[in-house]
Amino acid sequence: QVQLVETGGGLVQPGGSLRLSCAVSGGAVSSYAMGWFRQAPEKEREFVASVTRSGSPKNSGKAYYADSVKGRFTISRDNATNTVSLQMNSLKTEDTAVYYCNAHVPGPSIDYWGQGIQVTVSS
Repeated sequence: QVQLVETGGGLVQPGGSLRLSCAVSGGAVSSYAMGWFRQAPEKEREFVASVTRSGSPKNSGKAYYADSVKGRFTISRDNATNTVSLQMNSLKTEDTAVYYCNAHVPGPSIDYWGQGIQVTVSS
């Protein structure tokens, strides 16, 4: 059973930084395309960032970002600790949301989700 647990959320002022971490158990983080999504109140869940799985035929370890966070957020994967992180800098009030960690298996298209963690950007 694959389980994902997010940590690192909280309250931060605009312009500040937070680092989210996602610990993966029951599977190797290198085996999945790992991503972060977020859902603001009364909005649909949206893509934030992802990194392809190790050994992907074309783009091993390549990162992708939503336009709204490009240049401010950085996703990284640590195979040794089986975690994936999201470094968030220059945070804006519109970044306020519940952030979810995702592990995706491309072939059978299976998704695993964490329970979500609140990030609030407010002065």
